[in-house]
Amino acid sequence: MTAFADLHRTERPLLLPNAWDHASATALATQGFRAIGTTSLGVAAAVGLPDGASATRDETLRLALSLGDGPFLLSVDAEGGFSEDPDEVGEFTRQLWTAGAVGVNLEDGMGPLERHIAKIAAVKSAAPDLFVNARTDTYWSGEVSGDDGISETLRRLDAYQQAGADGVFVPGLIDPGTIAALVRHVQVPLNILYSPTGPTLPQLADLGVHRVSLGSLLYRRALGAALETVADVRAGRTPAGRAPSYDEVVHRDRA
Repeated sequence: MTAFADLHRTERPLLLPNAWDHASATALATQGFRAIGTTSLGVAAAVGLPDGASATRDETLRLALSLGDGPFLLSVDAEGGFSEDPDEVGEFTRQLWTAGAVGVNLEDGMGPLERHIAKIAAVKSAAPDLFVNARTDTYWSGEVSGDDGISETLRRLDAYQQAGADGVFVPGLIDPGTIAALVRHVQVPLNILYSPTGPTLPQLADLGVHRVSLGSLLYRRALGAALETVADVRAGRTPAGRAPSYDEVVHRDRA
């Protein structure tokens, strides 16, 4: 078992914050997080490209190269692998592993089940020790709901586990009863995306969730704080909250 996989068992749940650049990852590391993920939305938005459109392959690899030797375990959000060809996905994740990443998040986008199975298998063949977090978008896409949503989610999670996934991820799911049912059903760690409108971190822990990701929340909150700050300055108010000093950012980023 790798150190990253072990965190899914020893930290209940593993809280995985998601960075979008070197500065944000380094800042999170100073808060004691042993593992940090990336957010595809943050990476894409920062360079003016669409998220979920396989447009940021190079940017994602470049960020992994920048963060791979950091003082934390790195898991990379790779969308759907930036290709529909399983062999190309496998090669890309091998490059992530070589760059220092220990985990990858691979989403199905509600595409064909067999295609995502093939991608997972290709990744495990190309980088056997890379932790594959297989994501299904059944709840995220909004295409299915109710009993159909549960049955389709279970069908996909079962297939992804059998293909070799080390963990499974169901973003958009916030119903405690359904979360608890999935925890009981799957044999690998279950990852849930934190939502301000869903269960709290302690509640997710009580439900048995192994991993809680923040996704793009920190990036969006950072943008929100920037807008609130400029609004305060423009209105003649002193901005609330704390901003790291120039020296803190410079010295931390160079550490």
